[in-house]
Order: sequence, then structure tokens, then C-alpha cells
Amino acid sequence: MRKNLVVAIDGYSSCGKSTLAKALAKKLGFIYIDSGAMYRAVTLYFIRNHVNVNDPEAVDYALGHIELNFHSQDYQSHITLNGEEVSEEIRQMPVSTSVSEVSANKKVRREMVKQQQRMGKSKNIVMDGRDIGTTVFPDAPVKFFMTADPKIRAERRFKELQSKGDTTTSLEDVFENLAHRDYADTTRKESPLTRADDAIILDNTDLTESEQLDFALDMVHQQLP
Repeated sequence: MRKNLVVAIDGYSSCGKSTLAKALAKKLGFIYIDSGAMYRAVTLYFIRNHVNVNDPEAVDYALGHIELNFHSQDYQSHITLNGEEVSEEIRQMPVSTSVSEVSANKKVRREMVKQQQRMGKSKNIVMDGRDIGTTVFPDAPVKFFMTADPKIRAERRFKELQSKGDTTTSLEDVFENLAHRDYADTTRKESPLTRADDAIILDNTDLTESEQLDFALDMVHQQLP
């Protein structure tokens, strides 16, 4: 394969984007970049440091003191925030509750897009997020847009939280959080969540992880040279 091939995966929260992206990257021998983790890590920094997302100067200052890096361990992608491993903490509800507001900030999005585009300049990558196929890599040769029934998405996310020891968040809390994030993601002014015209729709409401991987691999092999 030629260099610098990008597979872009966009879609709603808790649709299994990262699960598919990781599996695709492993099968293709590509690098997996979790763009959502980047916004979550920024959100975590804002929470810890009481950064007012509506204060442009505070946001600029904070972004100047955030260093994000990815590393691979046991075929999993991990993210560090200023050298600290935060892959688990960024998935907790405090971050989930605030990430849509932070990621909607123009300054935050533009900085993250710059970093994501740099990552894709010289490597074959699979990247998932909200605006990968529309804003970050609009020329990506393969794009997917993932969706699923909201109730199924909430149940998946709830089980994930339970498996990580969260006994305080209810299924109703998760459902409401996803509904809020869907609204925020699709209505924000800066790079809203939309399907690229040439994106392949992948509704995995009734698909297993292996079935969606097989579907995606088939589509990738049809599209890539």
C-alpha cells in the first residue's frame, strides 16, 4: 500500500467507534488514533484546573500547557496528559458530562484538528471521532458513519461503566447523557457531527463486533488500492 492512507470513522456516542477502529487498525497494520480521547483529555485538564471554557484567554493559556501523546500497549491505544496515563479516568462520568461543551469550543477544536492532521501526514491511520471525515480528513479514501438505536447505545455504555466499577451511574443517567451529547454534537457551530456525503453508513444495532468488523474490512478492501 502507498503511504498516508486514512480510514475515517465518525458517528454518535457509544456506537462502538473505537472498538471498530482498534480492530480495523490491527487487521490493516495501521496506527489507531482515538480523537475522542484527545478531547476527553483536554476536558479532564479543564476540570482539574477549573478552566472556564467560555473564557478565551483561559482556554488559550490552558491549551498552551497541554501535551497529549499516544502509546500502544497490548495492542491497545493509551493516551497520556502531560506524561500521566489517563486512559481510564477520561472515560468516567465527570468527563463525559463536560466533554461536549469543551469539544464545541472553537479554539479547542482547531488545536486538536491541527494535531490530528499532523498525525496523519506520514502514517497509515484509522481515526475515529465526530468530524474526521468532514473536517480533519475530508479527502480520506474510506469513511464510515456509525449509528445505532439510542437505547442499545445506552445499554452498552452502562455495561461498560459497570465493568469498570461504576456503581453510582444509572442507566437513565447514561441515556440522558447520550441524548445531551447527541444534541450538542449535532448542533454546535464548530464542525458539527454530520455524515460526509461519501461516508458508508454502518448501523450496528443488531451486529456483533465481529460482524461489523467483517463488514468494514470488506468495504475498506473495496475502496483502498
